[in-house]
Amino acid sequence: MKGIKNNLKREIGLLGLSANIINIVIGAGIFVLPAIVAAGLGSASIFAYLFCGILITLIMLCYAEVGSKITDTGGVYTYIEKSFGKYPGFLTAILFLFANITGTAAVANAIIEIIFKTFSIGEIQAIRILFFLILFGGLAYINIIGLRRGVGLVKIITILKLAPLLLLVIIGFKDVSLINLQWEAVPPFQKIGATSLILFFAFSGAGSALSVSGEVTNPQKTIPRAILLSTLIVLIIYILIQTVSQGVLGSSLSSFVENPLGEVANHIVGPIGFTLLTIGAAVSMFGNISSKVLSTPRIFFAASKDQIIPIKMLSEIHSKYTTPHISIILYAGLCFLFSSLGGFKELVIISSATSLLISLGVSFAVIKLRRGHNFDKKTKTFRIPGGYFIPILSSITIIWLLSNLSMNKIIAVGISIIVLSILYFLLNSKLFKRK
Repeated sequence: MKGIKNNLKREIGLLGLSANIINIVIGAGIFVLPAIVAAGLGSASIFAYLFCGILITLIMLCYAEVGSKITDTGGVYTYIEKSFGKYPGFLTAILFLFANITGTAAVANAIIEIIFKTFSIGEIQAIRILFFLILFGGLAYINIIGLRRGVGLVKIITILKLAPLLLLVIIGFKDVSLINLQWEAVPPFQKIGATSLILFFAFSGAGSALSVSGEVTNPQKTIPRAILLSTLIVLIIYILIQTVSQGVLGSSLSSFVENPLGEVANHIVGPIGFTLLTIGAAVSMFGNISSKVLSTPRIFFAASKDQIIPIKMLSEIHSKYTTPHISIILYAGLCFLFSSLGGFKELVIISSATSLLISLGVSFAVIKLRRGHNFDKKTKTFRIPGGYFIPILSSITIIWLLSNLSMNKIIAVGISIIVLSILYFLLNSKLFKRK
């Protein structure tokens, strides 16, 4: 299998890639997640994290194996395109980009909402648009002038976003009441499934972070190690935060849907704690966006290089900085546009379901690559132990999670795939190519 000769520099090491994954996965969700999970499962919510953690580990093991074999820029798009061909690659690229752009825009709107509430200023549209322009324009500039600067920013933001969360855990343990952690009853399996579906979205994001695979040093070892390390760190942080939140607030946790961690901090150290966690939420959201501006444009770049997206200039590399500058500008510009328009509830539904479908494709890719390509004898790549057991179990798990989607979500995703399929075959028809 020939890789894309993208001429991008391999400068991202284990810590840089791990920080990128953690930065994207731990976004805005963790600051509201404890209340949502507690509302569904009560004091048994920690069990959901453990259960979902096992499921996520199965999926991430599949990402690790495929990521060690296919090390080109583009991440999950490249995994699917190299494994199954251009049509599945086209669907993955467009859906993945659409999900990322709308998701990033939603997070940007969440940041501006925090700014408006913190500084008690009205929602002035001009300020909103100016903020989005500075945010995406600044991040685009940083990532254009050099990969190291973009990765360096991601590392700094990762530390800044984890610091208040870890402080909350360390300081909060003294106020944890064991009575609040006692299970009243074992929750029904259906409820666990519905909650795990929410948690899956909270753990998602590794696919976006892996879009920089073509710029990772020693990718056969670095990619699987970074995936497994970051997944473990995220899981531990989530469990600790849920334990402290549940242990401090008890049954009242579910009533603080907007800012549960701020309320925990307020309970522990007073108003200053609430303020610090609110600022921490804004930093976390900014970190999520900075990682996406670093990672996602590489999908534009790779899809253009493969002629999946027929815009040749997207595969251009800056002569001085050796970064895919046109793709970065396009991604930042689209994020700015969608952020300015606002309101993305329906788009977030499609975004969430898409991440599950793409993960299903990656699980199938493990089986396909083992049967169709003999990578392991050529290079030392990561291989999941147990034969096909893990990828098959991962696929069954994802299908089970998808079964918990509402009919509206299933219809929305189905319509999107049909429309994109028609577009793909029109673009590749002989008549279109002649014109």
